[in-house]
Amino acid sequence: MTNIWMHIGAGSFHRAHQAWYLHRLLKEVTADQWKIAIGGIRDDVVPLLTALAQQDNEYILETVTPQGVRSYEKITSIAKVLHWDEKMTNLIEQGAKTETKIIGFTVTEGGYYLDTSHNLDPNSPDIQNELKGKICTIYGALRAILKERIKQNGNPVTLLSCDNLRHNGDRFRHGFLQFLELCKDQELAEWVKKNTTSPNDMVDRIVPRPAADLAPRVKKETGVDDKAPVMGEAFIQWVIEDNFIDGRPALEKVGAEMVEDVQPYEEAKIRILNASHSCIAWAGTLVGLSYIHEGTQTPEIKQLAWNYVTEDVIPCLTPCPLDLEDYRDVVLDRFSNPNIQDTNQRVAADGLSKLPGFITPTLVECYERGVEPKATAVLPALFYVFLEEWHKGTIPYEYQDGILDAKAMHAMLDGADPIAQFTSDKALFGSLAGKAEFVSLMRKTIEEIRNWKNNFKK
Repeated sequence: MTNIWMHIGAGSFHRAHQAWYLHRLLKEVTADQWKIAIGGIRDDVVPLLTALAQQDNEYILETVTPQGVRSYEKITSIAKVLHWDEKMTNLIEQGAKTETKIIGFTVTEGGYYLDTSHNLDPNSPDIQNELKGKICTIYGALRAILKERIKQNGNPVTLLSCDNLRHNGDRFRHGFLQFLELCKDQELAEWVKKNTTSPNDMVDRIVPRPAADLAPRVKKETGVDDKAPVMGEAFIQWVIEDNFIDGRPALEKVGAEMVEDVQPYEEAKIRILNASHSCIAWAGTLVGLSYIHEGTQTPEIKQLAWNYVTEDVIPCLTPCPLDLEDYRDVVLDRFSNPNIQDTNQRVAADGLSKLPGFITPTLVECYERGVEPKATAVLPALFYVFLEEWHKGTIPYEYQDGILDAKAMHAMLDGADPIAQFTSDKALFGSLAGKAEFVSLMRKTIEEIRNWKNNFKK
C-alpha cells in the first residue's frame, strides 16, 4: 500500500530534506510505503515542476562535507508532480484523496502572515485577496483542499509545517483557524479542530539555491543530464513531535528524531543557527562579501555571531538538553564550508520576518533577566544599516522580502528620525518597541556598525 505525503512548496529545501528522508525510507522493507505528491501555490514553481515531470520525477541530490567530499544520490520519493494553475486544481484534487494522509508545506517564515503576537495579519494584501476568492497563501490553498476533502471522504489528515517558524505547528494552526474565522467558515474550522493535527517540528540542512555549475558537475560525476538537481550540506536533522492523526512514515528508521517536545531543539536552532546565519549575511553584504563562508571565515564577522550566541543566547536557553557551546561551534563550522557557496542574498532575505522571529525573543529575555543585550543588539543594528544601504541602492543584489512595503520603508528611512521609527515598530520588536533603554542601545549600536562598515578592510 502506498500512502501519499502531499507537499506544498517544491523548492530546494524540501527536495534536499523531507524528500531525502522519504527516499531513504523507501529502501526499507515495509508493507506501508510513503511517496510524495509535490506542487506549489505560486506560478514560479512551473519551470521546476515541468523539469521534474520530464525526468520521471527523479533528480540528483549532491551533498558536500566541510572537508569538500561530495556525494551524489538519485532521489526517487516523488510519485506525482501536481502541475500549477490559478485555481490549484491538482493540489485540491490530490489533497482530497483518501491516500493523502499528510499535507506538508514549506512556504518560508513570511508565508504565515503572523504579527509579533503570532496572530494572523488580516491587512496583508495577500490575505485580503484571498477573502475576495483568490488563492495565494497556504491558508487559502488548505481551505480549498479541505473543503473538497470533506465533500469526498472527510478523512482526517495531518497538516505539517516544515519551516523555520518557532512552534511552527502551533503557530500555523492558530493562523489557519483565524483565517477561517475571517472567512466566516465556522463549519470548516470545527472540522479542522477535530480531524487534523499540526505537529511541531524542527528541520535543519543548509540548502543554497542551485548554482549555475551544479548541473554540469552532476552530469560530469553521474552521467545524468539533470534539469532539476539540488545540493546541500552533508549535515541533516529533523526533530518531529509525534502527533500524526492518521499514520505516518517510520522516519525514525532513517535518522529523524520523534519526540514529545520539540521546543528545546527548535529554540537552539532558531536562535543559534538561523539568527547567526542572518547576522553573517547582513554583515558580509555590508562589507562587500558575496557568500556565507566568506563572512564566517572573516574573524571580525564570525566574532559578532560568536559573541551574540555566547553572551546572550546560551544564558537565555540554559538549562538545555543540548550542549549549546558545542552546537554553536558545529554551526559556525558548517557556515564556513566553502563548498556550499551559499549566498548572502539568499540568507539575508526576509529580514522583516526573521528579526522578530529569530532575534527579538533573545532581546526581550535579556532585559527580563536584567541584562543589557549588547551582543544581540548588533543583529538588528546590522539589519538597520543593511536597510540604509538598500535605501541608497548600494546593496549589490535585489533584496527579497515577502512582507516588505518598499514605498513605506523608503519613506521611513527618509524621515526625520528613522531609528526612532524603526525601534518603535511593534511588528519587529514587540514589547521593547519604543522603550527608552532599548532605543538608546540601538542608536549606539547602529552608529558602531556604521563605523565598523566604513573602516572595514578586506
